[in-house]
Amino acid sequence: MSEQQPNNPLHGITLEQILNSLVEQYGWKELSKRIEIRCFYNDPSVKSSLKFLRRTPWAREKVEHLYLASQQKDNHE
Repeated sequence: MSEQQPNNPLHGITLEQILNSLVEQYGWKELSKRIEIRCFYNDPSVKSSLKFLRRTPWAREKVEHLYLASQQKDNHE
């Protein structure tokens, strides 16, 4: 049974969806400039990045914050 999370803007969005959206919007090169994580600039792939982000809470938090900021920016344009 899943709990409702009406105040969580990331509810129902997977980490993979977030990462794919950011890569599509920024590309790996720009993403690695915005968030300095080795897996974004050293032979980047969604699979390796997901593995790292799932094990590293601080990095995942940065990715989630960038995603939310990019969504707010898109909504205001």
